[in-house]
Amino acid sequence: MRVEIWSDIACPWCYVGKARFEKALAAFPHRDDVEVVHRSFELDPGRAKGDVQPVLTMLTRKYGMSEAQAQAGEDNLGAQAAAEGLEYRTRGRDHGNTFDLHRLLHLAKEQGRQDELVQILYRANFAEERSVFSEGEERLVELAVEAGLDAAVVREVLADPSRYADEVRADEREAAELGANGVPFFVLDRKYGVSGAQPAEVFTQALSQAWGARSPLKLIDEGGAEACGPDGCAVPQH
Repeated sequence: MRVEIWSDIACPWCYVGKARFEKALAAFPHRDDVEVVHRSFELDPGRAKGDVQPVLTMLTRKYGMSEAQAQAGEDNLGAQAAAEGLEYRTRGRDHGNTFDLHRLLHLAKEQGRQDELVQILYRANFAEERSVFSEGEERLVELAVEAGLDAAVVREVLADPSRYADEVRADEREAAELGANGVPFFVLDRKYGVSGAQPAEVFTQALSQAWGARSPLKLIDEGGAEACGPDGCAVPQH
């Protein structure tokens, strides 16, 4: 069974939602038969690459809330993250364009290191003092290498804005086609969708329901026609 997760590294509920989903997956009896794929979704695709600002500034301008309201929201997110065993800096974080992060995640997917890089980028953005947006490309190289990627290859990808750009855009188009207008958005076997950072119990139910709904192959057998198998091929009898 495949679970696809549309998310953005700048999305705090994606950070929390991933932890809740993984808690449910860890207890799922068929967890070893579940493939998890991370898909790209930019919350702020129109933001210029070098346009980095404090999270509180972004929240007050985007949502028209006061700084006190924005800070209260961050404090609440910090509490939600802590309940899942996650670190979360409620002060001093910044916000920027995530397109390069998504391109690197597609590189990591090709090399079987996508989940490692997703978690490292979340940790770097939400828990560490050093920024993933304002410290330059070498910061991203450092994090990608921690996930097991080759530094030279990462630098090549970052130097060429076209690398994996089509893959990012394809993910975003697919999200729109599936009706996802926010993240995190979980799609189970292309049959069931779960929107938002739901409690682990909801993910447990969704995994069980999607697993149970898998349709076994229905065989149409009109008398056992000849076929080839591990023991050879049926020899026509005259």
